[in-house]
Amino acid sequence: MDKLNGARWRKSTRSSSNGGACVEVADNLPGVIGVRDSKDPTGPILTFGPSTWRASVAQVVKPS
Repeated sequence: MDKLNGARWRKSTRSSSNGGACVEVADNLPGVIGVRDSKDPTGPILTFGPSTWRASVAQVVKPS
């Protein structure tokens, strides 16, 4: 995907190093957030606009 050229992918600091189910996020590009499966880095990539990404994360990471 051209809009993801230069993406810097990172895993959550809460991901384990034993090959579990992890996602990687690229949030260093203007106007787009990329999300991919860490076990399949050449596979499909989901993309979100910044406001949609923030709203999605807010729904997943609700304070206790």
